[in-house]
Amino acid sequence: MSERMPIKADSRLPNNSSRPRASHFSLLTSHSSLPTVLLSSFLFLLSSSALHAARIGDMSDTSVWEQAVRFFTFQDPAVRFALLGSMLLGISCGLLGSFIVVRKMALFGDALSHAVLPGVALGFLWNMTKDPIAIFIGATLAGLLGAAAVHLIRSTTRLKEDTALGLVLASFFAVGICLVTMIQRLPTGNKSGIDKFLFGQAAAISSGDVKLMAMVTVMAIVIIALFYKEFLLTSFDVQFARVSGFPAQVIHYTLMLMLAFAVVTALQAVGVVLVSAMLITPAAAAYLLTDKMHRMLILSAVFGLLSGALGAFLSFLGNNLPTGPFMVIAATTVFAAAFFFGPRHGVLARWWKHRSRSARVKRENTLKAIYHVLESRDFDGEGVTLLEIANRRRETLEEATEQATTLTQNALATVTAGGGVFLTPEGWSRACEIVRNHRLWELYLTNEADIAADHVHEDAEEIEHVLGEEVVRELERKLQYARKDPHGKPIPGLSDIRRGTGFRRREDLIGYGPSL
Repeated sequence: MSERMPIKADSRLPNNSSRPRASHFSLLTSHSSLPTVLLSSFLFLLSSSALHAARIGDMSDTSVWEQAVRFFTFQDPAVRFALLGSMLLGISCGLLGSFIVVRKMALFGDALSHAVLPGVALGFLWNMTKDPIAIFIGATLAGLLGAAAVHLIRSTTRLKEDTALGLVLASFFAVGICLVTMIQRLPTGNKSGIDKFLFGQAAAISSGDVKLMAMVTVMAIVIIALFYKEFLLTSFDVQFARVSGFPAQVIHYTLMLMLAFAVVTALQAVGVVLVSAMLITPAAAAYLLTDKMHRMLILSAVFGLLSGALGAFLSFLGNNLPTGPFMVIAATTVFAAAFFFGPRHGVLARWWKHRSRSARVKRENTLKAIYHVLESRDFDGEGVTLLEIANRRRETLEEATEQATTLTQNALATVTAGGGVFLTPEGWSRACEIVRNHRLWELYLTNEADIAADHVHEDAEEIEHVLGEEVVRELERKLQYARKDPHGKPIPGLSDIRRGTGFRRREDLIGYGPSL
């Protein structure tokens, strides 16, 4: 199984003298017009007049079907606000989470989400109300203080970043819990709703919260579009970015600030405990599906949006079901689908590739065994018996028969009623190629790597199945078109391979050499 290839920059980066502006914004929006359409739809939904509903998912005696119809009519303000807020935070968390994933800072997002809780409590204490602006400012300052604490611990001590993140996460979260408990003990504390920031309650999202989420989402889209080049370079090669004159630290802290904004606005819907999942899960799913950063951003934003919408819908079907956990479950379902069914890096795709490769290696080893049998009798006769294949492969007669049948199914050989196996022209050519690759590699290891001839067989057994024609040509040139391997056995040439396909040229009669 091959290793996962990293996300690559999708375009050549210009020097820092030309700064990306509207062109990058138009590039991003052209790839993803969905956020633009949604933002215009959000304004329509916010302004539409509708019936009042106290809570999202307040079922009373209605059926699931009636609840679904009620949801899609967008009649209830609570439903509209919960849906819009969930979709907006899905977009912002998906975009910013992509950079968190490629920078390997997933734990940082978790620590930041817990570090903002003291700021939420202090924002509430400012005027004893759930003022979105006061809570937003307090939580953002707390998040930035937590990020600064992590940087201070890492830069002034011998502790690693994960240890510093664990310390900040635990300490800030403990302070936040104490403050929330203190607020709840106040005369009106039980009605404050401050506890909803722990686990989230989308039904508590107000029009002010939605407007704040929309501002943060638009800000994230614009900043990423304008400074896409800087974010891209500093995410993959920060040292090169610094040498090239890019303000790597400024870009880093800008990303941290935007991340703090996204975390704070997401608290109302998913809570402190689950907000990191919305940052990481959609981005992780997108990471499994593409190797291009701009595609990852688009996919991550779409997955976050769908997770938010699906979480709001599922929570509305039941009586007071939590929206945040359903959003995380929806995002996890998307990740599971990418994990198992991804076309390139999914488990099933990798299993199928491994299975196909194993079957191909078995066929090629059988072809090689047939070639060796023919070679052992100086190619006297065109066919071999199943018993000869079994003896050469050290297999049972049933296993040899099964492999011969596989060769027949792939048009590489024919099997007679008496058990004779005859290679087709394609089978003969491939058998010669495998033997050639094996013996060329053995010769290369003995000549160039100075490895003993009796120590190169196992390595050649592996490499013979993956050598491409370009590599083979380079090996032939390096070895000056040698005709024998380290054990004195002849190396099949182009004339031998072409003989199987009936291809004839004048050069075939001259011999194998540089002219070919």
